[in-house]
Amino acid sequence: MDDTQLLRYARHLMLDEIGIEGQRALLAAHALVIGAGGLGSPAALYLGSAGVGRLTVVDHDRVDLTNLQRQIAHNLSRVGQPKAASLRATVAAINPDVQLRALVRRADPALLDTLVAEADVVLDCSDNFDTRHAVNAACVRHRRPLVAGAALGWDAQLTVVDPRNEASPCYACLFAPDAGHQDVACATLGVFAPLVGVVGSLQAAEALKLLLGAGRSLAGRLLMIDARTMRCDEIAITRDPGCSVCAAPRGPAGSGRISSAP
Repeated sequence: MDDTQLLRYARHLMLDEIGIEGQRALLAAHALVIGAGGLGSPAALYLGSAGVGRLTVVDHDRVDLTNLQRQIAHNLSRVGQPKAASLRATVAAINPDVQLRALVRRADPALLDTLVAEADVVLDCSDNFDTRHAVNAACVRHRRPLVAGAALGWDAQLTVVDPRNEASPCYACLFAPDAGHQDVACATLGVFAPLVGVVGSLQAAEALKLLLGAGRSLAGRLLMIDARTMRCDEIAITRDPGCSVCAAPRGPAGSGRISSAP
């Protein structure tokens, strides 16, 4: 690290769990963020400000005036622009050293199969079950850790899927792909603006911990947040031996650049 980086990341360097070696690991890491909206905005901003060296952000949508109530990476001047490109500009204004690739595309299974294999950690900041299951399947197939978050109305959920651990349940163990879950859009029920900021920030925190091999991740646990009462509950998740996704043989563990957090 050069002198500017030593100053920029000074507060990280003071932490025993990070230090110089940990910060170097972050600078060498590659995070994939699916979605540049309410969750993806704070998640990518914190990953970029924390010094994750490479970010890939995927989102096919464009900035709309109704997004600005909660999607903090965007502003009035960017209404009509692709969200992924807007997010790239905001991250660059905070930390120009971060290499952020903005893909204005739908996160379909074929694209995910390529992008997940290239990443060290994946953050699912999407807003529909089809994409979440596609992201989960790709992460299981390529054995990449996944941080999955969701928020609607006043309620939110957060969990980690870590396919590097054979005992770790995947997203499909929790929500079966064939269960017929119905998507409900923010346009229908609304969403409490700060809640997506909380969840996106927590997703960034879990991703950074995974990249550092620090602390204990949310793997095998589902964190549920009720913003009305600001109550947080947690339930244990176990792997489904009959899961249609993770019960199948998994691929190689990958580059091994990151440590497996307990």
